[in-house]
Amino acid sequence: MEALETATVTAIDQLSTLYARPLERALRKEIDHVDAVGRAFIAASPFLVLATGSSDGLDCSPKGDNPGFVQVEDEGRTLLIPDRRGNNRIDSLKNVLEDPRVGLIFFVPGANETYRVNGRARVSVDPALKRRFAVDGKEPTTVLVVTVEQAFQHCPKALVRSNLWKAGGGERPAGVPTLGDFAAARTPGIDSSAYDSDYTRRMPNELY
Repeated sequence: MEALETATVTAIDQLSTLYARPLERALRKEIDHVDAVGRAFIAASPFLVLATGSSDGLDCSPKGDNPGFVQVEDEGRTLLIPDRRGNNRIDSLKNVLEDPRVGLIFFVPGANETYRVNGRARVSVDPALKRRFAVDGKEPTTVLVVTVEQAFQHCPKALVRSNLWKAGGGERPAGVPTLGDFAAARTPGIDSSAYDSDYTRRMPNELY
């Protein structure tokens, strides 16, 4: 354990001895709004990960819907994200009420590039805004309104290394725990297969 502690980096100056200075284009790629190229990427994205934090800790939450479910407003300075039905923990929303800072990363299946946005968010229940995101007459409970502060593309190396879009081959990899497996591990007496079967039956009616 002592050896591990002495090998721990504790100062920013130490990092500069380990990593080369980033290229100028990497330093200059950050802008304060979502430009036309960024809007095109977000319009194609059916999935993002939302990072938030508060005094209780950090949260990283997946958000997904049809491509373009996130709308870009105010010439790229505002994002609108509907909060669809989930497990009602609303960890990210509670965090935003205490600390509005958020981080987003958008994914497009098949594309190894990702798009990142950092900013500050507020939780809206504006009726007109909620109606804009109605699906089959069902509105989101809230809409997250994000004021963009930083936006930039992220290089594809992580997704290329992980072979993310090829790894599954369209099929669920064998041995990966299911929702039922997680439930059974935490609650004695739950049948994981029955849990998964019931959830699969219920889920289509609980998406919106």
